[in-house]
Amino acid sequence: MLSVIIPTAGVEQPTVATLAALVPGAAAGLIREVLLVDGTRNGVIERVADVAGCRFIGFEGPHGAALAAGALQARSPWLMFLHAGAVLESGWIDETTQFIQNVSASGKPRAGVFRYARSPYASAGLGDALRFLARIVRPQGDQGLLIARDHYDRLGGYPPHVRRSEARLLRRLGRSSRTLLRSRIVKMA
Repeated sequence: MLSVIIPTAGVEQPTVATLAALVPGAAAGLIREVLLVDGTRNGVIERVADVAGCRFIGFEGPHGAALAAGALQARSPWLMFLHAGAVLESGWIDETTQFIQNVSASGKPRAGVFRYARSPYASAGLGDALRFLARIVRPQGDQGLLIARDHYDRLGGYPPHVRRSEARLLRRLGRSSRTLLRSRIVKMA
């Protein structure tokens, strides 16, 4: 039902944290496959993918190229994009399933963005508080994206060689076809 695409930066710990949060979704049958996309060529993420039973995809280029490469290789009708280090909190499985069912039944293309939660390790400064509030008003790419493959393709997907490709896709989605999900995502790294 769902392919999860995780662009990584060749670092094991944040990738493993994200994978651990996805295990219940795989056990529930929601997640069909997880694709770890990495361009560092250091072999770390390739080993993590092998141990975790994920697909590894190597790529060259900027962050948008990683997202586009993962989407191109994904085999499910629904795509979930998460950054390495993004940890979904409890409740995401039921909400994701409900969202997919509702969108499929309505026939109206929509994408879901997870609610941002401050990391317990975040500083308590004013700048951090302002960034937190800004994410509520204007979601960022590191909040995760849940979208039907056909809707993603109609929008043109993530442009592989464009700076801030995540922001560009979110702008193309617009507020009217984007739902802020109740489930929260914490960025651990």
